[in-house]
Amino acid sequence: MTSVIRPSFLVDARFSLAVNFAGHQHAFQTRKSTSIPYICHPLGVASLIIEAGGDEDQAIGGLLHDIAEDCGGEYQLTRIEEMFGERVAAIVRGCSDSLTAEFEIKPPWEERKEQHLAHLWTASDDVLIVTAADKVHNARSIVTDLQIEGDAVWDRFNAERHQIIWYYTSVLAILKDRGVSDVLVRPLDHAIKNMKKRSFPNNHQKREDD
Repeated sequence: MTSVIRPSFLVDARFSLAVNFAGHQHAFQTRKSTSIPYICHPLGVASLIIEAGGDEDQAIGGLLHDIAEDCGGEYQLTRIEEMFGERVAAIVRGCSDSLTAEFEIKPPWEERKEQHLAHLWTASDDVLIVTAADKVHNARSIVTDLQIEGDAVWDRFNAERHQIIWYYTSVLAILKDRGVSDVLVRPLDHAIKNMKKRSFPNNHQKREDD
């Protein structure tokens, strides 16, 4: 007789509230230069966290990880703490590279990313698993779009391709050093390698010929 395996956590009203809250906050946002509803990203991040063995707070953190950064800063963090608790709010804060209020201009891209990388060296395990899932989902999306659209994909971003690849590679190095699960680190490593190969094919060909 096959034994029944219980899920690592039960999806309850609190998790459903987080899905609805994220959907409402991102309702009018889309993925960069597409008509794809933005909510697909936090849903994908939460799914990766659950598959990597994350708990409910971490999965909810994944659902909400972009809300403070993109939808209102500290005001949203206060709401998230009131609705979902200190731990989830701490995850969202730790995954945000800026906390500007709505309609305020964010600091320059490179400045934000360098500060976020510095923070990851001492970040909690909660922040690391959500960051890893976030980067896996984004990196896979970039690679898929590169396969379909080619180099035009890079025109969507506020940074040059080499800067974006530098950032993902730097995050990967920190996640490896901090001992984040291979369930997330390996697919991120694979996606970054594909990103480099499709972005700088001549360099890869040169290495293969040497």
